[in-house]
Amino acid sequence: MTKKNSPVVDPFGTLGQALWICGGQWAGKSTVSRLLARRHGITVYHYDLHDARAHQDRRVVHRVRNGEPAADPDPDTVWVDTTPERMAADTLAGFPVRFEWALDDLRALVSGRPILAEGWGLRPELVAPLLDSTRRMIVMVPTGDFREHQLRVLPRAAAIAHHVSDPERAQRNRIARDRLVAEDAVRAAKALGIRVLEVDGSRDAEAVADVVAEHFGPYLA
Repeated sequence: MTKKNSPVVDPFGTLGQALWICGGQWAGKSTVSRLLARRHGITVYHYDLHDARAHQDRRVVHRVRNGEPAADPDPDTVWVDTTPERMAADTLAGFPVRFEWALDDLRALVSGRPILAEGWGLRPELVAPLLDSTRRMIVMVPTGDFREHQLRVLPRAAAIAHHVSDPERAQRNRIARDRLVAEDAVRAAKALGIRVLEVDGSRDAEAVADVVAEHFGPYLA
């Protein structure tokens, strides 16, 4: 487990001063983070962008070291010929390794203001050992109705970005997986005393950012 405030694993003190937003897909984490960055002059680390692109080489090396094929799995295997429960289990099992890659990115950043790290892979149980206070983290999850709204209005939420034999089934599996992973984040957060913010669409992004800014208030002042 990562040791809090260790000069070896956190040479510039970045992790000890970081703020964290975790939670479910399509809860507005990235949007809120960008709003806070503009308001408060802080730097945002977008986990999803780094994980999907900058970490690909490390992902390949990890597969090879574990005796797995270097190439990405067949899209049908990942999205169609499976179940949401299996997809969620595989996703959760992969988060700890991917979290270490994110920490490597964050350790290299130096800022006079806190770094705000956001993304679904920044799990409460993984981040908790780094926290000196639970106010440094918040978990944002969409309600079922708001998730459906996001799927209707966000093109990137409404389509699988891979060529598969059954896009409708792949999308159903993906939506169900995302729900299961979000529910797991909520359970972990509540067990650790970390705040959960349900996003239901009744407030716009600016108002949700107000709530998150108030939660992070001592560190944004």
